[in-house]
Amino acid sequence: MRREKKETGKISFPISSMIDCTFLLLIYFMSACSLNKTEGDLGFSLPGEGRETEAVVMPDEQVIEIDPEGAVVLNGQTFVRAKSRDLAELTETLLRFQAASRGAKIPALVSVSADDEALHERIALVLDCCHKAGLTNVTFSCGEDED
Repeated sequence: MRREKKETGKISFPISSMIDCTFLLLIYFMSACSLNKTEGDLGFSLPGEGRETEAVVMPDEQVIEIDPEGAVVLNGQTFVRAKSRDLAELTETLLRFQAASRGAKIPALVSVSADDEALHERIALVLDCCHKAGLTNVTFSCGEDED
């Protein structure tokens, strides 16, 4: 038995509404995605030879060393021997250093380099001297690595 073919009608596609949607999308993307002309022409100048107008001021740094016996040494000058607890002379020296740094308008830096075997009490006394002198830029430096 043979089947009969059913005739199907032509499928029609509404082209006019599709063209309307296409133009609406085109107008939307044209208005939403505008190109910034400022990005295309960025003003810049290549580096040239630079001249220094002012002298570079390096901060003045004082190094306070504390050895295992408890001696306090400021830039090679010993202030306190092993058993002494009087750090008045160190405080006076740090006060003069602070005044000189303030007069020269440079930051006063103090670096405390304590030995691993140094007493913590001696380190606290040195930090107290720095506080009495009004020094706020105090750092601790580490010893060099031994190979």
